[in-house]
Amino acid sequence: MHFLLSNDDGYQSPGLSALADMLADLGTVTVVAPDRDRSGASNSLTLDAPLHVKQDSRGFYYVNGTPTDCVHLAITGMLDHEPDMVISGINTGANLGDDVLYSGTVAAAMEGRFLGCPAIAFSLAGERQADYKPAVTVARKIIESLMQKPLDDVLLNVNIPDIDLELIKDYSVTRLGNRHKSEPALQAFDPRGRKVYWVGPVGSEQDAGEGTDFHAIRSGKVSITPLQIDLTRHQTLKTLSSWLEGLEK
Repeated sequence: MHFLLSNDDGYQSPGLSALADMLADLGTVTVVAPDRDRSGASNSLTLDAPLHVKQDSRGFYYVNGTPTDCVHLAITGMLDHEPDMVISGINTGANLGDDVLYSGTVAAAMEGRFLGCPAIAFSLAGERQADYKPAVTVARKIIESLMQKPLDDVLLNVNIPDIDLELIKDYSVTRLGNRHKSEPALQAFDPRGRKVYWVGPVGSEQDAGEGTDFHAIRSGKVSITPLQIDLTRHQTLKTLSSWLEGLEK
């Protein structure tokens, strides 16, 4: 297996290193990750500046771009051979519910799937974020299972509770929950007295009942959510067509 590994925390992230070390036992690993923290970059591509690729002493490639840039560049021009699987993470912090709209971790995996590779995003959901060994163990089990029993068109968002391995209760297939709207932006002033703003904290959980990714993490379970690239709201197509007929008249 040839794994393409990326993230949004940057190539120096401990979660990336831990995952790269584990994947080396399963196949060939190519790391192409942002040169700095690009959390919240979502699916953005850099179209107004050239991308520069550098390599560190470990052989990790790092790019002055977004997570999507990294995966796109690797698959469409940088690598001699396309990867068999794209892995993103392990992210420092959860990517639950609405977070996937903004997450560079999920975007890196999504770009891999968009370009034809099975892809998984891994995130460590919790506050400790000091020990990645339990998360790596969980990630290995999931990846090995996919290697033995491949799934068609797979794009998985996996959140792993940040607890000791023996406390993780189970694996749960989940849907995305959602949050209340974000907290207000925070107003401040720079040293020259100019008004500036910081984006406010994410909203609290709203749809977080049984079956959601939020509920699984609160229950000490690994949340595995299948995602899709098609954002079409199919159940509204008929309603919209009727609305359009009235508009045309």
